[in-house]
Amino acid sequence: MSPPPVDVAVVVVTYNSADVLPGLLDSLAAGLSGLSWQLVVVDNGSHDDGVARSLDLVPGCTVVRMGRNAGYAAGLNAGVSAAPPHRAVLVLNPDVRLEPGCVALLLDALGSGVGIAVPRLADSGGHLHLSMRREPTVLRALGDAVLGTRRAGRWSLLGELVTDPRAYDGPATPDWAEGSTQLISVRCWQTCGGWDESFFLYSEETEYGLRARDAGYATAYVPAARATHLQGESTTSAGLWALLVANRVRLHRRRHGWLSGTAFWGVVVLREASRAAVGRPTSRAALKMLTSSRRMRESPGPHTVAWSG
Repeated sequence: MSPPPVDVAVVVVTYNSADVLPGLLDSLAAGLSGLSWQLVVVDNGSHDDGVARSLDLVPGCTVVRMGRNAGYAAGLNAGVSAAPPHRAVLVLNPDVRLEPGCVALLLDALGSGVGIAVPRLADSGGHLHLSMRREPTVLRALGDAVLGTRRAGRWSLLGELVTDPRAYDGPATPDWAEGSTQLISVRCWQTCGGWDESFFLYSEETEYGLRARDAGYATAYVPAARATHLQGESTTSAGLWALLVANRVRLHRRRHGWLSGTAFWGVVVLREASRAAVGRPTSRAALKMLTSSRRMRESPGPHTVAWSG
């Protein structure tokens, strides 16, 4: 007889994350208060002691060793496959900190057409972290290029990022949300399948959120649920920024075809070229990748992140 499912399978994908991982693990018990859960740590070939720390701090957690840097989506999919039966999957970055009762509120939001629930996020300074997104379009990419991300985001037609702080005060249904903290119902996961491993890093949460929406599973923003996201290096690392930008173009091309994809690429090139012209190294790296047909055709991987132009 199989054991009853836990409420939540908590899946954390790590890559040299030992410095931030303990803070996340310390927050799990309070964040998942009132729920049954099982932690699955998936390690993408780290060179630190993150796995050992996980076993020390959360005895009985499941550890999956990928043996290589397989990418975020591949790690997540492997973690879900290794998890015990569950009602929902909690996707967490290692640099997230859950506030008490966060996950129970997210779990209550699932169902009735909602397949993904996300909390209100703060940054390391306690300020609102803008996490809701609109579907990428050519017009929104142009608004971002001409007006800048924050200014364009004030208008739904012109900005992908929802930048009006008032929009974060009440419940909402964005097209998708950033992927650091997401609770996904098992029904949504079973219907939509796992995350797309071909992106390696960045845009995989965009693709999944839009794919889930297309299948009838909305994303619910739950402001009463709170967490902190310390955030990573994508805006300062040339290689990571180049991959982030290139994957946005790859995703749009897949969803909308060659004509719209080419227009989207052109607008993104315009944006990165204007930033590169004023000396921004991340944009210079992105521009070189966007204008390299070989780089845009090849499958992203660790070599892509290491490459900065």
